[in-house]
Amino acid sequence: PPAQVLLTRPIVFLAGVPRPATSRAPPPASWSWIAVIDSISSHANMFISSRMTHQFPSLSTEQKKALSDIAQRIVAPGKGILAADESTGTMAKRLQKINVENTEENRRTFRDILFSSDASMSTCVGGVIFFHETLYQKSNSGKLFPQVIKDKGIVVGIKVDKGTAGLNGTDGETTTQGLDGLSERCAQYKKDGCDFAKWRCVLKISDSCPSALAIAENANVLARYASICQQNGLVPIVEPEILPDGDHDLQRCQYVTEKVLAAVYKALSDHHVYLEGTLLKPNMVTAGHACTKKFTPQQVAMATVSALRRTVPAAVPGICFLSGGQSEEEASINLSAINQVPLHRPWKLTFSYGRALQASSLAAWQGKAENRAAAQEAFCKRAKINGLASKGEYNPSGSADQASMQSLYTASYVY
Repeated sequence: PPAQVLLTRPIVFLAGVPRPATSRAPPPASWSWIAVIDSISSHANMFISSRMTHQFPSLSTEQKKALSDIAQRIVAPGKGILAADESTGTMAKRLQKINVENTEENRRTFRDILFSSDASMSTCVGGVIFFHETLYQKSNSGKLFPQVIKDKGIVVGIKVDKGTAGLNGTDGETTTQGLDGLSERCAQYKKDGCDFAKWRCVLKISDSCPSALAIAENANVLARYASICQQNGLVPIVEPEILPDGDHDLQRCQYVTEKVLAAVYKALSDHHVYLEGTLLKPNMVTAGHACTKKFTPQQVAMATVSALRRTVPAAVPGICFLSGGQSEEEASINLSAINQVPLHRPWKLTFSYGRALQASSLAAWQGKAENRAAAQEAFCKRAKINGLASKGEYNPSGSADQASMQSLYTASYVY
């Protein structure tokens, strides 16, 4: 019988299991088939258990609660994140569009316009991501920017990555640098008033991308960063951005998004990251910028929510979308549609916008002191719109201004 043949073959892959002779003679009559199976099962379980990963104590109950509380504050109902963490180089491009020189004082002045806006901004902004330079600058009132933000009841965050670097042997793909010295930097940022951090990894879609190497490498880097942040009391925002460059359609973007997010959450699990003390900052599922077929906000929303439901654990408190070069208005409309999808959504679905929160304000300012109030009004208006969108309550009036309708797309976007 097949069972007898099987039992007469050597069983060499389990230590400690009786090994029958290599001849094809039937096993001794004293052998019980059920007993052999029980023995194999028992030894196999011992074999697997001895090699299973073991989570040693890392975060205390108090640390976990503190991280969870911070994350929940950031994504409280109707609130999202202002991403004001643009690097000096990126700010140069923004200021150039309004013919303003890229000086430290001009960068400070524009950030002061945003941060010193009406206190009502706290009803729709739960967190602000800072750039290193900005964290140590002061408002016109002489108060450090982090304190200005905290006085409004908003959580202070910090960008901690050091930019991208090429992955050799790939079609122009990248990983993100900055793990060296990250723990020390996080500890210092925590002392300086930060409670969360952000790290951006970048992937792209083409005939050969993203490669398995790029997906695995970036997932692992994000997980390592997240673990280090949590050890230092910072809530990590995990950002695996898939660029909108290319002519791929909605379905291709959804497929890639699912593969990337699945890898990211596998890596976070492997690194024992406490999911309740994290936030995700993904791209919305959209067609490539050069795709000739146009998709409705409802199609974008359904594809986005479907991808998230298949990959992101319910333990994650909130998903804060990046705008990915969409116009201010488009980003708001799509976010509202996402929150109207008739599918169960166990996480808060909100925004972490940079360009899509600042474009109208920047256009209103034009580098002129007399335009300060108008710039603040434009910022607060867009923030309130996104607050409504995060609850699925934004209904476009059709009277959006030109600045809010302008595409903010930049090819191969670098922060």
